[in-house]
Amino acid sequence: MKKNNLLQIKSGQKVRIAAILGGIALENKMMTLGIYPGREITKIGHIALRGPVTVKVGRSVIALGHGMAAKIIVDSL
Repeated sequence: MKKNNLLQIKSGQKVRIAAILGGIALENKMMTLGIYPGREITKIGHIALRGPVTVKVGRSVIALGHGMAAKIIVDSL
């Protein structure tokens, strides 16, 4: 399994979260959104030039900032 950050994968691809490379504040924020290591998510898309990244987590659709998405490391399934 190749590890990339959330920005590097294609839209529509289903991945598993491997790690969150941020401080405890970022980890806690992601946990409240349902994003944590081991969870499977689907990238819906992102806007080029540092726009938000949208992901589907369970039945929810969440928009993450470019910086946050860069700190989420994922494994392709």
